[in-house]
Amino acid sequence: MSEGPLEGKVVAVVGGGRGVGRAHALACARAGAAGVLVNDLGCDVRGRGADPGVAAEVARQIEAELGVPAEADAEDVGARGGPERIVAHAVSRFGRLDALIGCAGLVADATVLKLDEDDLRRMLDVVVLGAFGLVRAGARAMIDGGEGGAILLHTGPVGFFGAARQAALAASSAAVVGLVRSAAVELRKHRVRVNALAPTARTRTTEELPLFRTIAPGSMGPELVGPVGAFLVSPRAADVSGEVVGVAGTRIYALHGRETPGWFGDGEPPSFAAIERAWAELTRS
Repeated sequence: MSEGPLEGKVVAVVGGGRGVGRAHALACARAGAAGVLVNDLGCDVRGRGADPGVAAEVARQIEAELGVPAEADAEDVGARGGPERIVAHAVSRFGRLDALIGCAGLVADATVLKLDEDDLRRMLDVVVLGAFGLVRAGARAMIDGGEGGAILLHTGPVGFFGAARQAALAASSAAVVGLVRSAAVELRKHRVRVNALAPTARTRTTEELPLFRTIAPGSMGPELVGPVGAFLVSPRAADVSGEVVGVAGTRIYALHGRETPGWFGDGEPPSFAAIERAWAELTRS
């Protein structure tokens, strides 16, 4: 392949067998990566079952069509020790790890009152604990490599705004945002960048959402997200860390938390009446 923005870099994509993850793996290979580890358990949308052929097929495609060395991995990122084994596999196969993309996800669509506890725990294991494990293991490998690197996690706009029947995903997504903001500060001195991507894309986990019932089939595909992820883990984004970047079709934007100017009392504990009177002012943007 001709030289690209990821020339000489080894990238691991967790959840890289389908949808947005597959798009990331292909985009990184097209950007000239020296090696791509494609991890995917090959489970169903609720995290059940396993099929190692899912990751293997993407790895074969990368090697056959793009000429980039690729390795398949079917480890469960939500299992205890899973993130560490994924990172170790990448380092063992390619000798280093420069970029890590974590985008494994699943579905737990139910109201708060009806959400199955097993589905919730599986969501937290994969999206939250898996993300923590990837940051720790990935950062350690990058620090040991002596050149730092880039970690890109996945969250969703729902983590900022919430949505009906999406409390599990919203809570998990918000946790990832907090992790990214904090890890970016802590790991800056080690030259490890940490960002998050919040894609809105039609995949097998999202296609039943009301949003996509009103949008033409074939639109807002994951292929529109892949290049953004490849950019964020490349040296072209060397000064970008602690950001949450949204992608919705051809729109790319940043998601920022904010606080209102607020209301100041008179120095005494506020009364219920004072809070009530000030409510419109303290919530005004």
